Amino acid sequence: MDVTSLTAVELGKKIRERELSVTDAVNAYFEQIERVEGDVHSFVTLDREGALKRAEEVQKQIDEGTLTGPLAGVPVAVKDNLCTKGRLTTCSSKILENFKPTFSAEAVCNLEKAGAVLIGKTNMDEFAMGSTTETSYFGVTRNPRNLSHVPGGSSGGSCAAVAACESPYALGSDTGGSIRQPSAFCGVVGLKPTYGTVSRYGLIAYGSSLDQIGPIAKDVTDCAAILEVIASHDSKDSTSIDRNSYVNRGVGIKESGMDCPAGYDFMSALVNDVSGMRIGIPKDYFGEGLEPEVKEKILAAVQVLKDKGAVVEEFDLSLVQYAIPAYYVIASAEASSNLSRFDGVKYGYRTEEYEGLHNMYKKTRSEGFGAEVKRRIMLGSFVLSSGYYDAYYLKALKTKALIKEAFDRAFERFDVIIAPAAPTTAPKLGQSLSDPLKMYLGDIYTISVNLAGLPGISIPVGKDSKGLPIGMQMIGNCFQENKIIRAAYTLEQSQRSIDFEIEGGRGSWQSSMKQ
Repeated sequence: MDVTSLTAVELGKKIRERELSVTDAVNAYFEQIERVEGDVHSFVTLDREGALKRAEEVQKQIDEGTLTGPLAGVPVAVKDNLCTKGRLTTCSSKILENFKPTFSAEAVCNLEKAGAVLIGKTNMDEFAMGSTTETSYFGVTRNPRNLSHVPGGSSGGSCAAVAACESPYALGSDTGGSIRQPSAFCGVVGLKPTYGTVSRYGLIAYGSSLDQIGPIAKDVTDCAAILEVIASHDSKDSTSIDRNSYVNRGVGIKESGMDCPAGYDFMSALVNDVSGMRIGIPKDYFGEGLEPEVKEKILAAVQVLKDKGAVVEEFDLSLVQYAIPAYYVIASAEASSNLSRFDGVKYGYRTEEYEGLHNMYKKTRSEGFGAEVKRRIMLGSFVLSSGYYDAYYLKALKTKALIKEAFDRAFERFDVIIAPAAPTTAPKLGQSLSDPLKMYLGDIYTISVNLAGLPGISIPVGKDSKGLPIGMQMIGNCFQENKIIRAAYTLEQSQRSIDFEIEGGRGSWQSSMKQ
């Protein structure tokens, strides 16, 4: 049995049915890590001894019948901006290279309660500021599908670990596409939930109004199962929302008879049926800048959903061109504020030689932060400064509100909006860092979802001529993860039953998109 080829849910079932022990599963993944980690570099830290000890504890609970969930005993990797008690949590930055939190993030605690076994912390762009996982203090992560290409970012280590079968699933964080874009580049499934669905307690903040934790896995079923575990209302997080209070408030797909409650039941959406589902194709997302091969594969995937009974229509979303400047003003402003706490006083890196307190602050931060983090801190400090606040930050907040209104209008007509996860497939290592603006523009299809607080999922829909994965993004309205899970699951099941390398261009609705 090739343990590492199993999905998380499949592995959990074999453990519950005593076909495999938790220790066997942990050892299988560490053996795979030993084989490929030297090439891929998905992890910042690994803890085989701690994982094996935890495996014994979990196995005992499974045998006693106290752990019965689908993820009990299944190993997991966690992005290194999520606090883990007594374990290094670095944000892939020199300034936190020796930081061991005294508590764990709520999402990690929820996983542990469900019987997860943490095997390590994954590499990332420093403080989640990047789209390639090349800005890490601990070195570059490579794309397992092609080692000369980037895995995407900032959750590149988590996505690479799943793609390389170093972990059956992983947690990432998404501020402007940091789960969905690397999932697309690595050919895995990644889900960014509605803002407030997963507690941010213990997530080291980048942009507090944008950050959200989500699952990365081999298939849609795994993502739904993981989300059920990590999603919860948490009083320790002021932005956490009790989703049960939104049940029965008209969030179902009434036209098709599909009820999609806003609570925490996500696996009920794993139904192979999109009959009557209204799918919107924003023309703004399929214009200039989108690689033809990416466009073709996505439209071919949409055609599959149309053949399954979905109602597909093009529309104008508008305001897309304003999303990038609004996002980078808001995110950088929040980063400047959030990262001011890293000053070398109480924890983290401190410069060895300094004269006076002010000089210590200056040298510590100059030596501890990388170039991209410094760039965004300075940008954020500028837009928040006197004389520029109204011109930049306040205007960006107003733009954010307009983008949310545009999505609200769209979801009056549609159940799901489909878009690319990225304009291209994974670029080669070194290409993006030479042009920061080009790297920022690579987020054009994902950041609006964060600005509006919406859920989004990236699912593989084929490969380009170079063999690199192509990902398609499905966007839902707030608290309507079940709709995008259902659509993604239906597409995934179709991919498994037919040859997905189909030609695009069928149907009148596609014709204008291909011009």
